[in-house]
Amino acid sequence: MSIIVSGSLAYDRIMDFPEYFSDHILPEKLHVLNVSFTVNGMIEKLGGTAGNIAYALSLLGEKPIILATIGHDYQRYFKSLEEKNIPSDSIRIIEDEFTASAYITTDRADNQITGFNPGAMKYPSCFNFDTVKDDAITIIAPGNLDDMKQYPESCKSRNIDYIFDPGQAVPMLSADELVRCIDGSRILISNDYELELIMDKTRLNRDELLERTKIIITTLGEMGSRIITPEREINVAATRVEKVVDPTGAGDAYRAGLVKGLIEGRDIKQCAIMGAVCASFAV
Repeated sequence: MSIIVSGSLAYDRIMDFPEYFSDHILPEKLHVLNVSFTVNGMIEKLGGTAGNIAYALSLLGEKPIILATIGHDYQRYFKSLEEKNIPSDSIRIIEDEFTASAYITTDRADNQITGFNPGAMKYPSCFNFDTVKDDAITIIAPGNLDDMKQYPESCKSRNIDYIFDPGQAVPMLSADELVRCIDGSRILISNDYELELIMDKTRLNRDELLERTKIIITTLGEMGSRIITPEREINVAATRVEKVVDPTGAGDAYRAGLVKGLIEGRDIKQCAIMGAVCASFAV
């Protein structure tokens, strides 16, 4: 079964400021703010929702198809994908843009200042689902908004199962767009805050959402995840870890484990447990 992962590709540039931001910002001068922070250094991580999910799937022995856009600085990312045996031929290169990038500076109190350049993510990936020859499952994660709106329709017209994962894009999608994307999905997945936003924006409660999707999965961080179907509610505990290093990317890893379970034909609780285990490795 083909696994199609739609979302974003990004470079995360992470910087450490050894002092406190508050020591360098004068509250009475916020209207003319002009500050400069000298950091200890910078590390670069390959990220983005599609990249993270595809990476975790590759660790599980899969070879996912990534639908995303990337900028003219794609070489390092493509080299990493090649090393992991992940194909890059469905990734659209935007030669006039940089790859989407987050510049994250963290101070001693773990306060963060982040600048995000969407870059190539402003453009759709323009994948033709007619090229999908065999049985497939698609996960539509936050990325280019045109992709997020179009790919559910492409999947529905071809009877391709898809998971809709709107995430941080919920505020940028209209109520009608959210309903159209959810309607016909196999699974709607989000964290608890995002689910509340979806219900508030669409004016649909959980029962009404379940008339449009088969399953609602809500991730709850250290509290695990909750599965809601028309018949029952299942709570799945988080997998305990020996040491919490960084929860960034745990949600994407959860989704990879979930998808792996689905293509193996496991029941939804087993799929969620696999997601929890994968998330623990990311943490």
